[in-house]
Amino acid sequence: QVQLVESGGGLVQAGGSLRLSCSASGSTFGLKTMGWYRQAPGKQREWVAAISGGGSTNYADSVKGRFTISRDNAKNTVYLQMNSLKPEDAAVYYCNTVPPGQIKSDYWGQGTQVTVSS
Repeated sequence: QVQLVESGGGLVQAGGSLRLSCSASGSTFGLKTMGWYRQAPGKQREWVAAISGGGSTNYADSVKGRFTISRDNAKNTVYLQMNSLKPEDAAVYYCNTVPPGQIKSDYWGQGTQVTVSS
């Protein structure tokens, strides 16, 4: 059964930190570039960060220097360390392949809510 299960969200004050986790199913996880995406109310889902199977990373300009993506291929898990959070980072955060849908077409997990108070 295909699954992407995100966790670690919550309520944090501006300037605080959170660490998100995403557990993925599939024997080829380690071969796939994985990413984090987010969707704020009334806005389209946007890409945040990506990490290749070999560990190369890339970030959206809005989070560069504050967020760090990492992965543990042995655990089929990808992480997003978020520091210096801003109110504009508040959103539902999702993980998926980059581009999305390579695990299962049109599939997204339930996401994890991040709320940042000012």
